[in-house]
Amino acid sequence: MQRVSVPPAIFTFDIFGTVVDWRRGLARELAAAGYELSDADFERVVDAQGRDEQAAFRPYREITARSLVGELGLAEAEAARIGAELGDWPRFADAEAGVRELLALAPCVAMTNSDREHGAAVQRGLGFELSAWICAEDVGVYKPAREFWYAVSRRLGTPLGPAWWHVSAYADYDLEVARELGLSTVFVERPLCRSGPSDYQVRDLLELAALAAPAMRARDRSV
Repeated sequence: MQRVSVPPAIFTFDIFGTVVDWRRGLARELAAAGYELSDADFERVVDAQGRDEQAAFRPYREITARSLVGELGLAEAEAARIGAELGDWPRFADAEAGVRELLALAPCVAMTNSDREHGAAVQRGLGFELSAWICAEDVGVYKPAREFWYAVSRRLGTPLGPAWWHVSAYADYDLEVARELGLSTVFVERPLCRSGPSDYQVRDLLELAALAAPAMRARDRSV
């Protein structure tokens, strides 16, 4: 059983691939356009987006569209539509209940390589609002840039440290930097996730809530 060292004061989340089922949503959109998405295709698209995110800043909807045109040969108009509508993609089955349980424990903040319009759509799909949605469009950089983390810290008034738990299915561009900055890191096992070192590992967000809740109750009793 995993032992919690420092109970969370706040949770931040990667969204696409951790809360929203990134691959299933993209596969659904491409199937409607007559394209069958393989796992290898998906990985190429993700890597192309990662490279584009480190170049001159552009909105995530454009980065998505460029990756679909460049890697899969999708028509530009169709790719642009997908990039604009990805906030409507399906969530993982545990997402709504899991995030609700986590919200009852501590603030839950999206920290995401996306646009504001995607945040509005994702929260409509969840059926409730997160404590905040802070995206690349707000801060002008994409993860894994450390400037993103510093900007979130300033906006929330939350110091970097182990009471800040960052939750992601991607260790490469999310959890690695979070660990270097002293945050507690939570790796979520999702399809086509990218594993790496983390403080905690869970199968889904409900398991994360079950992990965090007893530590928070023990902390509250000791106060």
